Amino acid sequence: MNDSNAVTAETLVRASGITKTYRRGGESINVLSGLMLDVPRGDFLALMGPSGSGKSTLLNLIGGIDRATSGSIEFAGRRLEDMNESELARWRARHVGFIFQMHHLLPMLTAQDNVELPLLLTGFPGAERRRRAAAALKLVGLADRVKHKPAELSGGQEQRVGVARAIVTDPDILLCDEPTGDLDRKAGDAILDLLQALNGEHGKTIVMVTHDPHAAVRAKRTLYFDQGVLVTQAAM
Repeated sequence: MNDSNAVTAETLVRASGITKTYRRGGESINVLSGLMLDVPRGDFLALMGPSGSGKSTLLNLIGGIDRATSGSIEFAGRRLEDMNESELARWRARHVGFIFQMHHLLPMLTAQDNVELPLLLTGFPGAERRRRAAAALKLVGLADRVKHKPAELSGGQEQRVGVARAIVTDPDILLCDEPTGDLDRKAGDAILDLLQALNGEHGKTIVMVTHDPHAAVRAKRTLYFDQGVLVTQAAM
């Protein structure tokens, strides 16, 4: 893209005039209203706001899970709304890693097998998938747990497996939806330490939804939702 509105090399994500409206019965519910957001490469952005304010909706739009009612989302200069569903699925598998509050591990699979799952969409041979999964688990401190199943892991370790699964494809961005919300403080701090290391040492761009100010202070900057738009400080 060469037009004057193209995303610069320093900007990974640009959301322009985003609205999102859901229909519930005969009622229209506006969740996002003309939202504008730039996320530079290497950013660690925390999004805060009350439940139902649109935080997770925005993550889903950036990650290509959902589509905006109007407006545009560009990712490294490519408009997500221009992709069809199969193109969007391939793009998402390569460029986006998701970390959720609930880790969503498959209980019958080992940690390594769970981490390998996103690589099944890439066409890598089995040996390469295993190598990448083992490297991701080592990076999150679980090199000695590759053959353990979720029931044999602590909650914090399960979430680390979830982080390894998110980074195994070497995505451009990590989208984290309450990644410490189901953990005690000690385990949550360990996950936040890991996210900071992925951002600071490995250059991963991170957008994190959280209700917890203790988690938000780990980010480089924080934005707040107020009636479907983003502001620089919490509404009083």
